[in-house]
Amino acid sequence: MLYQTRNPHGGDIYDGKIELDFSANTNPFGTPESVLDAARSALARAHEYPDPYCRELVQAIAQFESVPKHSILCGNGSAELIYSFCRAVRPASAVMPAPTFSEYAEGLAQTGCKIGRYALDPNNDFDLDEGFLDYLAEFRPEAVFLCNPNNPTGRVIGLSFLEEILDFCGANGARLFVDECFLDLTDDGVSMKDLLADNSHLFILKGFTKSYGMAGLRLGYCLSSDRKLLTAMSQNGQPWNVSTPAQAAGIAALRESGFLRKTRELIRTERARLIESLEALGFRALRSSANYILFRGEPGLDAALLARGIAIRNCQNYCGLGPGWYRIAVRLPEENGRLIAAMREICGE
Repeated sequence: MLYQTRNPHGGDIYDGKIELDFSANTNPFGTPESVLDAARSALARAHEYPDPYCRELVQAIAQFESVPKHSILCGNGSAELIYSFCRAVRPASAVMPAPTFSEYAEGLAQTGCKIGRYALDPNNDFDLDEGFLDYLAEFRPEAVFLCNPNNPTGRVIGLSFLEEILDFCGANGARLFVDECFLDLTDDGVSMKDLLADNSHLFILKGFTKSYGMAGLRLGYCLSSDRKLLTAMSQNGQPWNVSTPAQAAGIAALRESGFLRKTRELIRTERARLIESLEALGFRALRSSANYILFRGEPGLDAALLARGIAIRNCQNYCGLGPGWYRIAVRLPEENGRLIAAMREICGE
């Protein structure tokens, strides 16, 4: 848990003031009932230690992802796997775009890694461009971190460009870490998992938090054909890091293919509605492929919304952003309507 440390993320709804939370990018439908049933049923085994190898869960993931079981490692949320990767690899240097998810840098900082940040151009919608390869060639990192779609921008990196970066890393002895935790909620993102077998330097991060609304259960997994790496990561953790309810919930979630289709359909419609409404208010909103939207409004907008019981993510602590940049999750139609109505009221004032 955090102790005397400021929470850098969204989702902190526990001070009693928040009625609507747009600061955390979880599934707008919440957790599937079948997943909740599985977690509840697993409580009957709370007196037993969890399976330290997550055997049934690993088998379910292998079938879902069409990858070998030995290429899977589960963790107590995807965040734990970020930190165990950093401790296992201990790169002397690493590169990532800016802005992007802050936990990569936090995990690397604990190992004393030198971090290079490639500044994404806001005039190019913060898309990763060919200049990134030039930056890699100059910096010569031992690890490269990418988030696809990127958080907080929601922009997808095309597979052909990802393959160029992967080839560069392979030719220069660097590992490529690709966070695909939001990919299953996009329409146009393509996973790199089919490239795992021939690229032991490729590492893919996945999770259940966003796709299946399981933030409170803490469950994530990673994919890699480097078995030595996965062994080293496991040795940096502890043997019962994935609880019995979380394992049962994960197995049930992977059977919910219709749930993901329904979620993508809702996100597609409501995301377009939110972007149109934000632009009508005079804000700049990025064309996102994910279940969240980065936009630029007036500084203080988050505080004004919080006074109305609505939380959004202030993004000024992201490297490469500043005051006035915000991120909102795409939620259910009625909730999105309440957010836009509150913003209109604030702008009118």
